[in-house]
Amino acid sequence: MNAAVLDGVNLPLQLKSVEKPTISDNHAIVKLHAAALNHRDLWIQKGQYAGLKFPIILGSDGAGVVVESTDPNWIGKEVILNPSLDWGESEKAQQKSFRILGLPDNGTFAEFVKIPVGNLYEKPAHLSWSEAAALPLAGLTAYRALFSRAHLQANEKVLITGIGGGVALFGLQFALAAGAEVWVTSGSDEKLAKAISLGAKGGANYRNASWEQDLKSIGFDVILDSAGGDGFLKLIELAAPGGRIVFVGATSGAPSSFPMSRVFWKQLSIFGSTMGSPRDFSHMLDFVNSNKVIPIVSDVLSLSSAEHALRKMNEAGQFGKIVLQIN
Repeated sequence: MNAAVLDGVNLPLQLKSVEKPTISDNHAIVKLHAAALNHRDLWIQKGQYAGLKFPIILGSDGAGVVVESTDPNWIGKEVILNPSLDWGESEKAQQKSFRILGLPDNGTFAEFVKIPVGNLYEKPAHLSWSEAAALPLAGLTAYRALFSRAHLQANEKVLITGIGGGVALFGLQFALAAGAEVWVTSGSDEKLAKAISLGAKGGANYRNASWEQDLKSIGFDVILDSAGGDGFLKLIELAAPGGRIVFVGATSGAPSSFPMSRVFWKQLSIFGSTMGSPRDFSHMLDFVNSNKVIPIVSDVLSLSSAEHALRKMNEAGQFGKIVLQIN
């Protein structure tokens, strides 16, 4: 089969002919129609991820048709893949053996992928192959953060930072579908305008030195962040008394200080969140189906253009998911 293979740190993805995966107990083989990129793929290529191994087929997101399965009921079905492998029994947190599809297991930048049968879910009928492939990792992350961790309710005020990336955009779409009022931040006025066109009430450009002043009077019940850094200190100020801040990443590193007195005086709750459980994934799909949420796809490229797709992600110019079409 053809696959986009990474042979080492800072090397380009190369389209190669590799062996098709073989079936084993409680697994299935899926013929992929589309796969989507995540920043995780880029961090692995840069060597900024734990547990590196090479060669590796990257890709955590995919949608396709089951061609082999130890459970015959799945054969021939259109599916999307839950990339959250071996989560464990607890809803509180993942177990030690938890891993994400695409490292150390070969991922979805290929014509076929092997995956546990328990990670197969029926593809939402209202989504195209590209839209379905865009959903799993970022959709799961946003859903758990907002609902399982922060317990978002209708009519609450929500701030989502860094709009344009997959998790942030799903956060916007999910919060709006749940009946919340949403504001966003971005370093691009164009992305702010696009978010407002999707239903956000407003936003602020964090490249402006006093950006938080534009939002200070609102008081946010829930804040979803993936950047961290010293900008996190401003989020503490923007949170309403009793507010909840949930973060799913720290691309800007850790804050240089932490105002504990502000946190306890404002009665804030701060949550960390990573991926999600099978229950989260199932509930996320139910939410997407019932609200007819359609993932926002920025670009659709061929599997042979996987390296170009990673370079495009590295430039951070996209608004939505970058998808590989696999013929």
